[in-house]
Amino acid sequence: MKFYRLTFFASLFLTAVMLMLVYVFDAANHSFSETDQQFLQTLILSTLILIIINYLVVDFLFNFYGKRQIRKISTILPEEIRDEESNLNFKELSQKFTDLNLKNATEIDTMKGMETYRKEYIGNISHELKTPLFTIQGYVDTLLEGGVENLAIRDKYLERIDKSVERLLNIVKDLDMINQFESGEITLNKSKFDLNHLIRELIDILDLEAQKKHTKIVLQTSSNQIFVLADKQKISQVLLNLISNAIYYSNRESATVTVKTKVQNQKILVEVEDNGMGIKPEMLTRIFERFYRIESSRNRNDGGSGLGLAIVKHILEAHQENISVESIYLEGAKFSFSLQKGT
Repeated sequence: MKFYRLTFFASLFLTAVMLMLVYVFDAANHSFSETDQQFLQTLILSTLILIIINYLVVDFLFNFYGKRQIRKISTILPEEIRDEESNLNFKELSQKFTDLNLKNATEIDTMKGMETYRKEYIGNISHELKTPLFTIQGYVDTLLEGGVENLAIRDKYLERIDKSVERLLNIVKDLDMINQFESGEITLNKSKFDLNHLIRELIDILDLEAQKKHTKIVLQTSSNQIFVLADKQKISQVLLNLISNAIYYSNRESATVTVKTKVQNQKILVEVEDNGMGIKPEMLTRIFERFYRIESSRNRNDGGSGLGLAIVKHILEAHQENISVESIYLEGAKFSFSLQKGT
């Protein structure tokens, strides 16, 4: 109840009690004449009536003034709240402003986060493009200054230029793929295929790379054949990225990368696990960002675009699936995702 209403009710009660006490006290001592008693009764009744009228008048003025103030204040509110202003009181209006402030604060924090991400993204992509471009420029300048006449130098530098150009193309291609995923322009060509057979093919492709890192790739499965319904080419890209990363970060003499497949109701669970360097806890939430690298000192001339895990995330989201990661630093990491079972 409003404060002024409590005040009026208290005044009404106290006035009535005081007048009644005076009336009772004087009546008991027979000091009131009949005329005095009539006068006192009229005074009590008049006082009560005046208090009630005063209350009603003030209540009307307060509501009238309050509505006017609410209308003035509501002009700065959003239209959907302004339309409700005739039904609002000051308490409700205050709550509306509180909610609006919280909403604005959240939006501002989101915009600040997006601005920070934009700056990081621009800085990362500039760095990624700058490295191969400067490499190409340096080799071209050397060739133009006479190095082209030396066949050994010419062939070696042209080969390095070719690798740098290939890396630039990889970055542009991967960026284009991510943008198409985000804009919904890429459609999935789903088909039924044997997931284990695909994994064995990829293990054969990556075997030479694994041998260089003294790493063994193992497939553990609950069945010889496991069929899924998915885009085979894109799932191949997912597995290729995850297994290649596991091999790269295997820094032990007897490193092992284990790919596991398991049937779970209508889903097929896929896990890619390694016993390498692992991922620091503070990095786990960011590893699927564009250009984010687990190892800040990682050689950027290895041909990678730095977009592998971001592409993995987008491909699986296009399949309406999620990817998760678990890791203990210096002990290894495990990436897990599910695919629809092929029936």
